[in-house]
Amino acid sequence: MSNSSAKWTPGRAALAVLAACAGSPAGEARAGEIALTCTNPISGASWQIMVDYEQATVDSNPARVSDSEISWRDAKDGWRYTLDRKSGKLTVVLASATGGNFLYDQCSPGN
Repeated sequence: MSNSSAKWTPGRAALAVLAACAGSPAGEARAGEIALTCTNPISGASWQIMVDYEQATVDSNPARVSDSEISWRDAKDGWRYTLDRKSGKLTVVLASATGGNFLYDQCSPGN
């Protein structure tokens, strides 16, 4: 991005995620790890997830990592997550006896 006033778009976010995955992450992350900040577009609530590509984990939960997505199940709450690696769209599936719910969030490289 040569233009410092360029708008941050999902496409640019995807490029940043891919660039971060290819290079060595900075800060506290170990080699093969990247912190992503995920945001609920309705409430504005955000949180960080830690993706470890070498260990194939997300927040220490075993994950399936492909070129197009990362999916995992959180051992604490049983929810299932799928992160589209190109768009940064995070789909959360909350299973329940009454049919469950789907949540849609957006993730991008963390600060």
